[in-house]
Amino acid sequence: MPDYSDQFLTTVLKRTKVVAVVGVSMNPVRPSYYVARYLSLKGYTVIPVNPGHAGKPLFGQTVRASLSEISEAVDMVDIFRRSEAVPPIVDEALAELPNLRTIWMQIGVEHAEAAARAQARDIDVVMNRCPKIEYQRLFGELRMGGFATGVISSKL
Repeated sequence: MPDYSDQFLTTVLKRTKVVAVVGVSMNPVRPSYYVARYLSLKGYTVIPVNPGHAGKPLFGQTVRASLSEISEAVDMVDIFRRSEAVPPIVDEALAELPNLRTIWMQIGVEHAEAAARAQARDIDVVMNRCPKIEYQRLFGELRMGGFATGVISSKL
């Protein structure tokens, strides 16, 4: 598994403004829902993607059936699907999202061949990580929950 430096992850999270979350759930107890909600509360524009809920409102956006329905400039695609579902999602992202800078695969999601295709197009790839957890860890929020993050901050 790749070892992502804190500097790399911080750069990705700071430069990202618009995130398409593929596989988002409408159910508030599902991880895909609360990660997407958290990102929206942190100021990211979150575009939900789930064909089963297309057309419904979520986080101030309309749920899209696929990445090809997104007209906004997307910086990052966050994938909440099983690893075997990743290749067509990455291929669609590469074909349909000209401003894409990052493919992010959630905890437990990895696909080396799809990652290599994205990286060959100068797209950064993060696998088996959660942007919510990394954001909290890198920007000092986990400290408030009593976690030792290894990140020192003067903020309270």
